Amino acid sequence: MIISRHMNQIQRRHTSGRTAAVIQYDETSGDAPKLVAHGKGQIAEQIIDMAKRNNIHMQEDPLLVENLLDMDLGDNIPPQLYSVMAEILLLIEEMEKNY
Repeated sequence: MIISRHMNQIQRRHTSGRTAAVIQYDETSGDAPKLVAHGKGQIAEQIIDMAKRNNIHMQEDPLLVENLLDMDLGDNIPPQLYSVMAEILLLIEEMEKNY
């Protein structure tokens, strides 16, 4: 089942272009991470280009982005995605230490 879903994600990417989502998280505030931008196709390309220009670390996770695209901007990340978000935040923190 996961393989077919992955294959569908690859097919969808070829059909509609890239996808991207932007999460904002301030660990000092204690608030949950928020979805601040997302898009497909040209909008996703602009998000990715902006992140590259500003040296913002990115992590590719097609299944997470698929879930985030269904959310409204400004929504808190739901608790069922916390474990995935924690893994990504740890990877980004490690990248920043080595950068």
